[in-house]
Amino acid sequence: MCQDRGCCHSCLHYVLDYETPKTLVIQSKAVGFVFRFTQLLVILYVCVVQKGYQETDSVISTVTTKVKGFAYSNTSDLEHRFWDVADYVIPPQGDHSFFVLTNIIVTPNQTQSRCPELPTPSSICTADCDCTEGHSDPRSNGIQTGLCVNYSDTQQTCEVLSWCPLEIDTNLPKHAMLAAAENFTVLIKNSVTYPKEVHALTTILRNIMPQINSSYLRRCEFNRITDPDCPIFRLKHIVSEAGEDFQSMAVKIYTINTKSHI
Repeated sequence: MCQDRGCCHSCLHYVLDYETPKTLVIQSKAVGFVFRFTQLLVILYVCVVQKGYQETDSVISTVTTKVKGFAYSNTSDLEHRFWDVADYVIPPQGDHSFFVLTNIIVTPNQTQSRCPELPTPSSICTADCDCTEGHSDPRSNGIQTGLCVNYSDTQQTCEVLSWCPLEIDTNLPKHAMLAAAENFTVLIKNSVTYPKEVHALTTILRNIMPQINSSYLRRCEFNRITDPDCPIFRLKHIVSEAGEDFQSMAVKIYTINTKSHI
């Protein structure tokens, strides 16, 4: 019985006891300085070195482009020609990019036959022994036949099996065949998703604002002042923003890198 009473008394004492931490205040400037300095070091390490307040995440981005526009050309080689998107956007889709054909070199009546190679240090010859039958160079236009033939009245080159007559890509026209391409427009759609985001499916960031509808897209064109949210850009304006002249660039091959901001 005594043991039972002692056990009950211990349990009751344990349940009804009240504990509270005791705070000890040390009035010492040296101890206080060390304590606060240690706290400051911990905060600086976490925030500055480890950047514990930040969290990094990978980005899933999708860019879609759509070019629109029509052009017309009239040359002695192609005569009357109407150009639409299927003709000048090659390939139809690119890796976050788009290609627009602005110029073309026409070599009419090409057939697979034999013809003199274009003059280069490796193709100029004086006799058949300077040409190797079956030899091909990645920088040449065909496979050598082993014959040295007249390229002009004053020059001889090795004969090749190729598409003849050979294309001469150094004689560029003064004006681009598709000069009207400067007025083509491109619609750029960009969406960004952060996988770690709790509501990733509902927090997709887009360059097309929620208030933009299809009727607005049919009539808008990007302008920094009047239409800064319009995702449709005129090609000549893109080129001018890069500090170039479209008609000068359209004659040759150029690449413009652009960045979209959301």
